Amino acid sequence: MNSAVAFDITRLVTRVLNVTPNGIDRIDFALARHFLAQPGAAGMMATGLGPRVLAGDKARAAVEAIGAHWGEEAEPEDDPGYVRVRAELLGAKGPAQQSASRISHGRSGRILGALHSLAAYGMAIGQSPRTELAPGARYVNVSQFPLWVPAYFRWLEDRPDVRAVFFIHDVLPIEMPEYFREAEYERHRARLANLARFGAGALVTTDVVRQGLDMHLRSLGRMDFPILVAPTPVAAIFAQAPAPDPALQGVPYFVICSTIEPRKNHLMLLQVWRELVRRDGPAAPELVIVGGRGWKFEAVAALLDRSPALRGHVVEVSGLTTPSLKRLLDGARALLMPSFAEGYGLPVVEALTAGVPVVASDIPVFREICGIRATLISPLNGEAWLEAVRALANTERRSPNAAVSAAGPGSWKDYFAQIDAFADAL
Repeated sequence: MNSAVAFDITRLVTRVLNVTPNGIDRIDFALARHFLAQPGAAGMMATGLGPRVLAGDKARAAVEAIGAHWGEEAEPEDDPGYVRVRAELLGAKGPAQQSASRISHGRSGRILGALHSLAAYGMAIGQSPRTELAPGARYVNVSQFPLWVPAYFRWLEDRPDVRAVFFIHDVLPIEMPEYFREAEYERHRARLANLARFGAGALVTTDVVRQGLDMHLRSLGRMDFPILVAPTPVAAIFAQAPAPDPALQGVPYFVICSTIEPRKNHLMLLQVWRELVRRDGPAAPELVIVGGRGWKFEAVAALLDRSPALRGHVVEVSGLTTPSLKRLLDGARALLMPSFAEGYGLPVVEALTAGVPVVASDIPVFREICGIRATLISPLNGEAWLEAVRALANTERRSPNAAVSAAGPGSWKDYFAQIDAFADAL
């Protein structure tokens, strides 16, 4: 980039409370590393005194401390969550809820270690961006945090030379509020109102999101707001040759990777699995749910915790590292994504990049990012999902077609070049 950059690391620092990253975290982390590596880059953080600028070296050190805390370089065999999943798939069965990853002494210890690292790297309060940022700088916020608080961004009104770029992941809390916590509707309206007020441009991952965002910004009086559609690449590990776990060879299992919440449609999938067990008995395949329990999950929890039919056929785990997820996908019959709505669907792109079959909902965003590379089924058609799962369960995985696994978003180098050019041109 030709312009100086201030990258907001506020949300990344709060992720010290999470043992592994989610999709938004991975995007935030990758872009933080890119922008903070540039000459003259600075960090930005929310403090009790308002937003403050951090020296680039301190911001970079904080980001790297978070990456080390997540343990993304660890081997699957060193990941307790993966070891537990493998054991259950091999027959060490127990109630489904016992496989869910919860707070543990080890996790707490890692959090304390990361907090110590952040303190050691000198996370001192810096100066106000009103005075500290270079003329014509670009402020970049990837996490939408804390975009719903206008006071955090009022300094931009005193610095019209600084152009603010925000990553908007979707507009679903406004379009489909029934799938979210009640407070999220007003919070997202506030985010987009502040984007219209303070933003100079927005980054999105799909044209589906661009259309919804553009429509909402027009209703707020921002006509022709610059929006860059740039699908996010995936971690390089997903493009590596498949390395399935030899111990799981011949074990038919499927993976769904997402937080357990209504929009992800776990309830339908678990009803499908209960019917599979009824029809096929012990020969029914297994389902691995990768993701924590989020909100409005009571009906799903009742099935996971109390259904005798699902016990022994469904494994629930959260907190897997990226290498563990890749190893799990390499041996899976398919990734399943029965969502009612998505802004992007990073697990789908990761699976396709790895050459793993994908069965996903027939919704606009998956038609955009998958094309003919995935089996798309209505999220309401449980019988069609059941038949697709049965067919794949009885079919041995073949080596991925190189042309298929290579398809999808471009390289990180091209992605960063797109974003740099977009931000410079604002």
